[in-house]
Formats: sequence, C-alpha cells, structure tokens
Amino acid sequence: MDPLTVAIGLGLVVSLLFTEAFGLAAGGMIVPGYFALNFNRPLDIVLTLAVALAAYIVVHYVSRFAIIYGRRRIVLMLLTGFVIGHCVRMLLTIPAMGNTDSATADTAIAVIGYIVPGLIALWFDRQGLFETLGTVLTASAVVRLALIVIGMEVVR
Repeated sequence: MDPLTVAIGLGLVVSLLFTEAFGLAAGGMIVPGYFALNFNRPLDIVLTLAVALAAYIVVHYVSRFAIIYGRRRIVLMLLTGFVIGHCVRMLLTIPAMGNTDSATADTAIAVIGYIVPGLIALWFDRQGLFETLGTVLTASAVVRLALIVIGMEVVR
C-alpha cells in the first residue's frame, strides 16, 4: 500500500482521537499525515507553517473591513493559503529554472500540499495559534511513529 495513503488514514484516526480526547483539532484532518511524511524535511514544515500564518494574518486583516463569517471565512482562508503557497512555490523555483541537476530539486524547500496551509490557517483562527501548533506537531509525531512501527517509514 502507498505510504501517503496509509499516512493520511493514520492522520485521520489520530486527528479524531486528539479531538475526542483533548478537544483540540490537529489543524485539519489530513495535516498530520502530510507532516508525518515530511518530518525529515523540517524546513518544509516551517515554510508551510509560515504560509499558514501569513494566510491567517491576511484574512484576519481583511475581516476588519469586510464581513467574513461562516463559509466565506473558510473558503477565503483556504484560498488565501493556496494563493500564498503557490506564490512561494513560484518564488522558490525561479533560481532552479534551467538547472537539470535532480539533486537540486530534491533538496529545495517547498510548501507541503496545496490545501494544507489554508487548513492550518483556519484552525489558527478557530482555536488559536499555539494550541494548533502544538496539536499539529504532536499528532504528526504520533503518525510518524505509527508509520515506523508498522514498517512504512518513508526515506526521501
């Protein structure tokens, strides 16, 4: 079975357990699985969290001037995270253009996923910055440990 599929499945279970046991969401149900697969790339995780924080700040600022609640807020948070993440991806790939060395592509830092930053930003908004950060990182570590225990450790 594909490690991504197993990681996402385990992330769903761990996220549900964290929500039921502690009352804290792990930054979106799929986030721990994606982060668990990228624990060996800490700069990617830091960059993804930075993009999520930027999306949160942008939407929080816009909400001072516009009525943004409910579905609008969710969609705007996800869309803002997507757009900022895409812009960061574009900026990070500009120096590597024309370089055919595959090692450069493997070592470059990148934002994890397309919707992940928006999901994290949404939970920054809903439950707070530090609560979300702590829960996301702890749940991701649990998923990573579970992947190691079942022998699906992914080395990239």
